[in-house]
Amino acid sequence: MAVTDPPAAVPAAIQEFIDATNAGDTERFVAVFTDDAYLNDWGREFHGPDGIRSWDKTDNIGMQSHFDLVAVEPGAAPDEYTVTIKVTSNRFNGTGPFKVQLRDGKVASLVLS
Repeated sequence: MAVTDPPAAVPAAIQEFIDATNAGDTERFVAVFTDDAYLNDWGREFHGPDGIRSWDKTDNIGMQSHFDLVAVEPGAAPDEYTVTIKVTSNRFNGTGPFKVQLRDGKVASLVLS
């Protein structure tokens, strides 16, 4: 599904991940993830709320990131998506895929590669 699909087609947790980043709200951002969340940013691994908060500070909101959703496509497994996001920030600028696994309405795994 592309961005041109109805907004309801974008899972709520993915939309909140984008919205919290764009609002610069770290607590809201961390709350999008499960308590045992896993984040892998090109081989750098982060676990749980403390890991998510650390990554957010060094690579996301702490770098004034802004996300523009390009596309959301379902993955091979249930609740798995490839989210293409255009990122502008003080650290990284470009468009790329985010592999997202949802569980219970939250992000359980996020892999950037």
